[in-house]
Amino acid sequence: MSGHNKWSTIKRKKGAADAKRGKIFTKIIKEIMISVRESGPDPDGNARLRLAIQNAKGANMPKENIERAIKKALGSEATAYEELNFEGYASNGIAVFVECLTDNHNRTLANVRYIFGKYNGNLGTKGSLTFLFDHKGIFTIKNEDIELENIELDLIDAGAEDIDVDGDIITITCNKEDFGSVNRKLLELGIEPEEAGLKRIPNDTKELDLDATRKVLKLVEALEDDDDVQAVYHNLEITDELAASLE
Repeated sequence: MSGHNKWSTIKRKKGAADAKRGKIFTKIIKEIMISVRESGPDPDGNARLRLAIQNAKGANMPKENIERAIKKALGSEATAYEELNFEGYASNGIAVFVECLTDNHNRTLANVRYIFGKYNGNLGTKGSLTFLFDHKGIFTIKNEDIELENIELDLIDAGAEDIDVDGDIITITCNKEDFGSVNRKLLELGIEPEEAGLKRIPNDTKELDLDATRKVLKLVEALEDDDDVQAVYHNLEITDELAASLE
């Protein structure tokens, strides 16, 4: 399959700003806790927890951290997190979709609104950008001794839409409805993704010059640094030339 995965291209070419281990662990721990409070501590009967643990392992989170998060979520004083989404525009009309897990709705709203304003963006109304993003299943796999031609048909039969190979990274895209079947097929094949989840893929992207791109990425990175923010998606196109200039 040809590689047209806009999400992986945009995310990885943005650079290593996401690779702050502590931030990643915090986001995964929140996901573990909310999944346990929703459907219990048994990953065999809790698909969301199973996926969170899978992502924790992919991020090299120590086993004791995972177990501690599950135990904490079961406690009577465990933090109750709420899922919130925010939609808005960065400068030059770049669409930005923000997913949050928070224990304080007002704090998160105030922080997100402040960041948009600080970097010349505008927070929009709920649902205003939904049409600009497709909700897709994304699996990121380390390409280590994987004979892709031997498993490609199995993955397609399970629902894979696109299989993109970029160096030592394989990215598999599927429809939201096929996420579970593709995940099960990978596990059957003995392949454990480094990261798996439902992501928002821009159905069209917009290219800006270097200076304008830097301004948008400052907004994106400020949002990602907020403790309540789990993920930030945008439709900014970053070409190879721009990526090289940003390094």
